[in-house]
Amino acid sequence: MGMEKPRIPVKNFASSSFKTTSKASPSNMAVSMKDVDSAFQGAGQKAGLEIWRIENFHPVPVPSSSYGKFFTGDSYVILKTTALKSGSLQHDIHYWLGKDTSQDEAGTAAIKTVELDAALGGRAVQYREVQGHETEKFLSYFKPCIIPQDGGISSGFKHTEINEREHVPFARSSLNHDDIFILDTESKIFQFSGSNSSIQERAKALEVVQYIKETYHEGKCEVAAVEDGKLMADADAGEFWGYFGGFAPLPRKVASEGDRKAETFSAKLLCIDKGQAVPVEADSLTRKLLDTYKCYLLDCDTEIYVWMGRNSSLAQRKAASSAAEESLLEPGRPQAHVIRIIEGFETVMFRSKFDQWPQKNDAVVSDESRGKVAAFLKRQGLNAKGINKASPAKDEPQPYIDCTGNLQVWHINGKNKILLPPSDQSKFYSGDCYIFQYAYPGEEKEEYFIGTWFGKMSIEEERTAAISLANKMVENLKSQAVLARFYEGKEPIQLFSIFQSFLVFKGGVSSGYKKFVKENSTTDETYSEEGAALFRIQGSGPENMQAIQVEPVASSLNSSYCYILHSGSIVFTWSGSLTTSVDQELVERQLDLIKPNVQPKTQKEGTETEQFWSLLGGKSEHPSQKIGKEPEHDPHLFSCTFSKGRKLELFYFMERIYAVCIWKNEGNLKVTEIFNFTQDDLMTEDLFILDCHSDIYVWVGQQLDPKIRLQALSIAEKYIEQDFLLENLSRETPLYIIMEGSEPPFFTRFFNWDSAKSSMHGNSFQRKLAIVKNGVPPTPDKPRRRTPTSYAGRSSVPDKSQRSRSMSFSPERVRVRGRSPAFNALAANFENPNARNLSTPPPAVRKPSPKPVMLDPSKVAPKSGAIAVLSASFERPREVMIPKSIIPKSLKVSPENNKPKPEVNAKGSIATLNTRMETLTIQEDAKEGEAEDEGLPIFPYERLKTTSTNPVTDIDITKRETYLSSAEFKEKFGMTKEAFYKLAKWKQNRLKMALQLF
Repeated sequence: MGMEKPRIPVKNFASSSFKTTSKASPSNMAVSMKDVDSAFQGAGQKAGLEIWRIENFHPVPVPSSSYGKFFTGDSYVILKTTALKSGSLQHDIHYWLGKDTSQDEAGTAAIKTVELDAALGGRAVQYREVQGHETEKFLSYFKPCIIPQDGGISSGFKHTEINEREHVPFARSSLNHDDIFILDTESKIFQFSGSNSSIQERAKALEVVQYIKETYHEGKCEVAAVEDGKLMADADAGEFWGYFGGFAPLPRKVASEGDRKAETFSAKLLCIDKGQAVPVEADSLTRKLLDTYKCYLLDCDTEIYVWMGRNSSLAQRKAASSAAEESLLEPGRPQAHVIRIIEGFETVMFRSKFDQWPQKNDAVVSDESRGKVAAFLKRQGLNAKGINKASPAKDEPQPYIDCTGNLQVWHINGKNKILLPPSDQSKFYSGDCYIFQYAYPGEEKEEYFIGTWFGKMSIEEERTAAISLANKMVENLKSQAVLARFYEGKEPIQLFSIFQSFLVFKGGVSSGYKKFVKENSTTDETYSEEGAALFRIQGSGPENMQAIQVEPVASSLNSSYCYILHSGSIVFTWSGSLTTSVDQELVERQLDLIKPNVQPKTQKEGTETEQFWSLLGGKSEHPSQKIGKEPEHDPHLFSCTFSKGRKLELFYFMERIYAVCIWKNEGNLKVTEIFNFTQDDLMTEDLFILDCHSDIYVWVGQQLDPKIRLQALSIAEKYIEQDFLLENLSRETPLYIIMEGSEPPFFTRFFNWDSAKSSMHGNSFQRKLAIVKNGVPPTPDKPRRRTPTSYAGRSSVPDKSQRSRSMSFSPERVRVRGRSPAFNALAANFENPNARNLSTPPPAVRKPSPKPVMLDPSKVAPKSGAIAVLSASFERPREVMIPKSIIPKSLKVSPENNKPKPEVNAKGSIATLNTRMETLTIQEDAKEGEAEDEGLPIFPYERLKTTSTNPVTDIDITKRETYLSSAEFKEKFGMTKEAFYKLAKWKQNRLKMALQLF
């Protein structure tokens, strides 16, 4: 059937071939600053895309509404500006040459690209893009595809409408079993999927179908998926084959010369000497081969890099660029990409071609150099703000996880895990391994976070056991949990925020550690309360604080931290000269855990006593700079391919008929970067790695091969070992294995996340087909739970309720989400009758619940068994010591369904009682004019202050304000008790601190 139309190549972004370039910048000295085109004034000053078309040898800005529309007879200059986390602006410049553009326009585009680079301070990467052979980075700017159209400025064709009278033949011979084709007719769009094409390829092609539907049909047309082999039995298949005159067998596709060449080509290094490209003879490529006074070509077949030494001459740079252009005249080479790089700003892909390359130094270009360029441009009348740094982000890291959940911790002893009591959940030993399970409320269901923690001195056998046991825990949750692996000293903010208080002692108590010490005849440094020990106190506040045991010597001190030093009953606190009041407050809180009920001797840097230095073995020099954490870099998403890769291309035919051609490339496991990634890039059949430098996330699709899924952690460790981005990744970098459908907030923050998409069923193709046909992803039927808005008490929204300091530094209190302070204290006393009052308030997170029912002793019998047990517990003999100060005036009880059954431990009946107690939620009434708790004595403010010379005894020191009279409370706080207890806990604590009641 002869269906004809102008044939316009269309390129889709979803190629599986990996061609990446990252930040670097060439510097071409051939262009004087005074020659910079005025059209580039102000370019690159903010993140985004800017495009110019070459018209009469001058760049003319293209309106943003026309971005992505290119004409085959034109040449364009495209600038992509990206704001990095470091505060810098990264620039990538591409000059795109249409297949019908003139040599004059192409030359002008190349020159203007150099001018634009000069205007940006000589720091941009420059790419030569040829129609039909664009780089993946370029195509990612125009997802899902670009559609070059016939015409151009020189021919007077300036409109986007297709010329209906130009024809090219269209035939069945274009189809085959290996590729995917899209046929666009007036009323329906067909996607024909070859029998050998993959699900992922079919899903990516549907993104182009969606684009065509919205762009050319205003979203109003049918979409049909035709599978190779269904023949006329299917109505849509019959209609599709009707356009080709009926069904006929399709030919096999033969691998092209380019495919075979790519498999065998090896990189060649050539030095530019007297205008000639001379091969460099070497057994392997190393950085030492590149001379700063010379220029080189690195020919990688599909990419040709022009490396220019910082001290090379202008003539050498011109000769190198000319040599690169001449190499494109060879048969089959015009489609190669030419990338120019200046010494010091080599791209990741360029450096990866070398067997040896030293760690990159990001500070090659100084602020002084940028200032000189800016001053020069200013003299030329140009605005040079674009070359300056953007304001770096200074926000404190947030955990991005709800910190009001339930926590359980297990200690690894040999090959077994032992559940720790709440009092020991925050105490870790450097020679041991641990597993934690954290359950917290998600949007639609309870979410689980399971992790392993390895101490620096832990043994390999127990690390292996911890990973195996953690994997089993994830399997028991039907793989609907995040699995993490953390090392001591590399813990992320998520871990610290979940635990709130985190102590690390020297030595270990596991059988594996003890055996190691004995077999190696090493000193057992396990912490002893009676021995000498020095702790560094760190953190940002009560919801994130740590005590780390260090060597008890003076050189372990640091002026930026506070310390606790004890030897037997002698306790010192030491404050460095650079510490703040917050740091000093954390010391007081950690004393409650390390040395409770002992009055410390306060030491400030520069005024230490001889006794203090004596315990540390004498005075010596110590550092003052804070211990740095690995910063979070700009995220990079990589797909891990385990099958044959393919390259995706499209062609335009009559009646807007598109053919999607996917060319195969043989290969094993490949890691391919996805530029400008979105949630749609995550395919349910694949595995993806999100690299933020400080953390590595592995996203596992639900329909990934189960054998590969089991190797997710090993794949991530291999990725870190290979250090793909050449950033000197630590092998102890935190790792997260994330299953599709259970993505935590600290992962979804990198995307514009739509949870409706992640909850869809079917494979990638079926999901996207449903979206293309229906317009939007289906909304889950079940109602969503609340979205967490506060993270560890550091929310920027002041009126959101936040959890105060809880279990972590009140170790005897059971940490159960939703309990009131009274209930927590009551539960703690059942577990430990000798519990002491700590200088830390219990959790006060209140959850919404059904209308409560007042406890009535006369009506206990008909109530549930759990409530009966609780009521009976209130009537127990006096040997269960319940402080009077924690008994609430009234108790409101409401059942809470679907509570997970806690693991039974050695505590027997107490654990059973706790299980029953966890089915209840108890709230307190704090009425205006009354104390929060019944029966509390009233004391004057002067005796309740923490600095009082005549302090009150036998009170709950975590709730001093409750002992004030209503009148004095209102006088001091400026509000009633009822209003005070409606405030967020962190606001309450701040007011109490200001009044010395905290």
